[in-house]
Amino acid sequence: MPTQADVARHAGVSAQTVSRVVTGGARVDEPTRERVLASMRELGYRPNRAARALRSARYRSIGVIMSDLTSYGSVRTWEAISRAGAASGYAVALVPTSRFDRSAVAEAIERARDQAVDGLVIAIGDHLSAGEDLPLPDDLPVVVVDASALDDRSFVDTDQTMGAGQAVTHLLELGHETVHHVAGPVSSYSAVRREQGWRAALTAAGRTTPTLERGDWSAQSGYDAGCRLRGEPAVTAVFAANDQMALGVLRAFHEAGVAIPSQVSVVGFDDMPEAGQFWPPLTSVHQEFEQVGRAAVDVLLARIDDTAAVQRLFVPTRLVVRGSTATAPRKATS
Repeated sequence: MPTQADVARHAGVSAQTVSRVVTGGARVDEPTRERVLASMRELGYRPNRAARALRSARYRSIGVIMSDLTSYGSVRTWEAISRAGAASGYAVALVPTSRFDRSAVAEAIERARDQAVDGLVIAIGDHLSAGEDLPLPDDLPVVVVDASALDDRSFVDTDQTMGAGQAVTHLLELGHETVHHVAGPVSSYSAVRREQGWRAALTAAGRTTPTLERGDWSAQSGYDAGCRLRGEPAVTAVFAANDQMALGVLRAFHEAGVAIPSQVSVVGFDDMPEAGQFWPPLTSVHQEFEQVGRAAVDVLLARIDDTAAVQRLFVPTRLVVRGSTATAPRKATS
């Protein structure tokens, strides 16, 4: 197998320069770096990761612990983190856990340690059981995604409350008296914050807060909620906590002959790629998953380098207006 010395001779540089390129050192100009990388590819050189880790006490690897790999948001978050890690020259190891409680998280952390990681991103979907807290290690850098209740740890998340407020404000500005809400499960951090944002926006506008409908993120649960809402004449605007549930709401009203958006306006959350293909195309709150993933990795690498204090970072949302929302219908006159 070719060695660093072989690469150095082939590229016409010193062995120290090759070592700096391999370890990601900053004191190499870009043309030289590209020449060394080209020689590595041509010679088939592969850095000895284990030896490099022994020399530098770094593995160039981060672990990602996730408790949910089924929802759209979780999958997009994982994709964004893995791409951001790879772009920074780090291997990214997924460490899934089938349930979310203190013992399961502790076990996942130990499994991540077995894979020799420099730090952890913990993507939390659900609340822990009452009285439990996260068993986060003190000797390993950690960044948490989706858990703003952790005041003493770095975390990154979409500004869920902001997004819900954008949805409600949009509907109120269209003349709707109030906004009904199809919420996600109470165990979910995101669902709770979106519900809080919905309530806060209505309260700030001096509007009544209707009884919410509870779903489980699935289109079926949105459909069931829509079937209950479609029997209420006062319902003219619905904010669903994700796009899948909004899809179910659209179907329920369509089956009842209720026109969207002339009779009822519907807003979702996530702005999944298919949202523009719903009928009518769905107005939705857009989450910047790429920014969340990039920020989580950036904060973690800064923690690994011991150059950053605890950070609490919210990534803004934006509302994408499409055909599922319109001016509130006029009240019938006697």
